[in-house]
Amino acid sequence: MQGYQLLCYFPIMNAIAPLGRQALLMCCFFATILSPVIAQQPAATSPAPAAPTASTPAPQATIQLLTTGPHSSLRGLSAVNDNIVWVSGSGGTVGKTLDGGKTWTWMTVPGYERRDFRDIEAFDGKVAIIMAIDTPADILKTIDGGKTWKVVYENTTPGMFMDAMEFWNFDSGIVVGDPVNGRFFVARSFDGGNTWHDIPFLELPLADSGEGCFASSGTNIRSLDRSTACFVSGGPRSRLFIRDKAIDLPILQGTTTTGANSVAVKDHKTLHGGLHLIVVGGDFSKDTLQEKNCFLTDDAGKTWIRPTTPPHGYRSCVEYIGGNNVLCCGTSGVDISYNNGMDWQLITPTGFHVCRLAKNGSGVFLAGSGGRVAKLAVQ
Repeated sequence: MQGYQLLCYFPIMNAIAPLGRQALLMCCFFATILSPVIAQQPAATSPAPAAPTASTPAPQATIQLLTTGPHSSLRGLSAVNDNIVWVSGSGGTVGKTLDGGKTWTWMTVPGYERRDFRDIEAFDGKVAIIMAIDTPADILKTIDGGKTWKVVYENTTPGMFMDAMEFWNFDSGIVVGDPVNGRFFVARSFDGGNTWHDIPFLELPLADSGEGCFASSGTNIRSLDRSTACFVSGGPRSRLFIRDKAIDLPILQGTTTTGANSVAVKDHKTLHGGLHLIVVGGDFSKDTLQEKNCFLTDDAGKTWIRPTTPPHGYRSCVEYIGGNNVLCCGTSGVDISYNNGMDWQLITPTGFHVCRLAKNGSGVFLAGSGGRVAKLAVQ
């Protein structure tokens, strides 16, 4: 794991261009690169119900089904705001709403009818990026609301399998994939996903035997703060990769169906964030098993805390939704916590793959099998 901590900083994109592609790649590995200084997206305003006290009853949270859409398994979800939400999934399916879920537009990307879009990143009602898993691994972008799609990246390396994307802002993004030849795949974009650049092989983090990432919700890689990213792995070994460290997780692991599936970072919008994290997972082949399926840290992974009341089964996604409130979901149901993940309450046994807070809003949306898209409602 040594040798890939690159201490590089470029104040503007114009300063990068003269260095050439190789120098750029060597200086933009996700672990410690400071993103180009560009306008950050406005901080999401995410008011949420206050944590209950002895004199304040717990809020009543429910899941409001918005649509069942086509019969597709939806694992990609990006909520631009409370009105604009995009989803993606199997069968080359992409869907979007511009009115908070009242009406939906569904499309099948031509040529990808048998492919699975496991993650999507949307910027407004017209611009979005989707990631197609398996070989060849493709990234596509639309700028006309999904009427047309352009392949902006393709990787035909045998065994290539991309798992998730993350964008800090409108320009700077990252994608992570399963190990190829013993190292995790990572690529970066600095122009809104129009072009992508592979990180040099020898600068990629080493993987243990059988270790990989789960493409279950597009949330196994997250922005750690305003400039860096982290990701979690699973399988026979489950770890958190953060800066120049690979931290062993106490989560359930040891087989191909176990390990961490998702990580959420509470303080990712701060300059030196990444202290408060929650990791969820478990065993997706035994999705009601509560054993070692969730852990918290308040010191960037130095120590881990097991919840007093864990989520009620395997969970593929976890999301901070404002204040001390956290949501997680999986194939056996949805849980909510009002105290930063220490105690979880089951909202519904209906399964969902992914849950996301609107980037610029307070809406919390979910997507899952059967084309289900839903919204969290709290009274």
